[in-house]
Amino acid sequence: MLEQIRQLSIGPNASLREAMEAIQRGACGIALVVDEEGRLLGVMTDGDIRRAVLGGAALGDPVEPYMVRNYTAAGPAAGRSEVLDLMRARSLSQIPIVDEAGKLLGIHLLREIIGAAPRPNWAVVMAGGRGERLRPLTDAIPKPMVRVAGRPILERIVLHLVGFGIRRVFISVNYLGKVIEEHFEHGARFGCRIEYLREDRPLGTGGSLSLLPGLPEHPLLVLNGDLITQLNVHDMLAFHAAGSFALTVGVHQYAHTVPYGVLDVAGGCVQAITEKPTARWLINAGAYVLSPCVLDRLPKQEPFTLPALVETCLGMGDRVGAFPIEEEWIDVGQHQELQRARGDRPAS
Repeated sequence: MLEQIRQLSIGPNASLREAMEAIQRGACGIALVVDEEGRLLGVMTDGDIRRAVLGGAALGDPVEPYMVRNYTAAGPAAGRSEVLDLMRARSLSQIPIVDEAGKLLGIHLLREIIGAAPRPNWAVVMAGGRGERLRPLTDAIPKPMVRVAGRPILERIVLHLVGFGIRRVFISVNYLGKVIEEHFEHGARFGCRIEYLREDRPLGTGGSLSLLPGLPEHPLLVLNGDLITQLNVHDMLAFHAAGSFALTVGVHQYAHTVPYGVLDVAGGCVQAITEKPTARWLINAGAYVLSPCVLDRLPKQEPFTLPALVETCLGMGDRVGAFPIEEEWIDVGQHQELQRARGDRPAS
């Protein structure tokens, strides 16, 4: 990324010709005008240069009077789906990444978000649950179709997978499954092939995998359908392969602060007091990679969970990996977490 930015960057005193050279050198269709402190001042595209020349500018003139100062940028925490929304809304193929001080950190490219090299891995997204804890929102729509920042959670997941090169996606459906099928259809407008694992009755996170049309040839990625996450799919699959794991579980650190002083008492005497201690655990993040061989251990069309499959693998002496998800992760399973995902303030 740093080398790419170096190739695209020019100073405000650079000429229009130098801007053209940066565009050609970086092969991203854009030149980035930065000051000596690395702050992004403006951008230049081929079209901007062409308009400048047609307006009477010479190629030796400085870019500063002609650069676009009112550019669209994204913050470092923006996810792929948010960036894709911006690109589609404003017909952009590039969006710079800048911090709060305006310093240039990187660049998002449309071709990289939706045009990543295809992977042979399949992905399954579990979207059949009723979402009882999110009622009444889920009375009319399934939980994965609840919107966050204008886009259904499930659509965010699908686009995230496509951004990492996943081209074959299965969605398990049960409760209000037609809503999901009518929205995604066969996946063409999302850049992938989508097929449905239709449950006649709830089969759990593991049972629905028995509905797959066959065993995949490569490790299978499985995600819960109510996650807001920037999970690095490439890194998780690489971790699974490098560790020769039968099954890999995505884990996320969960912290809970006790809102009281906690006493250590022995024999009726206080030994110590800790004010508002914080405990931390690694929790199951609802993301898995399964080697094809373990799929044969699932009961056929019977309720079964993936945590139960983890226990089965451990009982058989298999290697089970724990992949740390350090990126954004929110399990949108209840109103409080949905509010957090949407950036809403909690009710007072």
